[in-house]
Amino acid sequence: MQLKKYTELHTQSALAKLIGVAPSFVNQWVSRERPVPVKHCLAIEQATGGKVTRKELRPKDWEAIWPELATPKAKQEA
Repeated sequence: MQLKKYTELHTQSALAKLIGVAPSFVNQWVSRERPVPVKHCLAIEQATGGKVTRKELRPKDWEAIWPELATPKAKQEA
């Protein structure tokens, strides 16, 4: 699930409170004004119960940041 969809169902303020950031930061991430910082991705994944994943939050560089998330097939293709 995309972050925007999740916050439409649960609110940006609720997510911000769960991960300990200002709601304005979540708003910037949802609007894609700024990318989600790596340091908040795991917290978001955990706070959403895995509904929003690190892979979805960082689609261009997740494998470099979290190589352990790559499937064996994805590792072979890389």
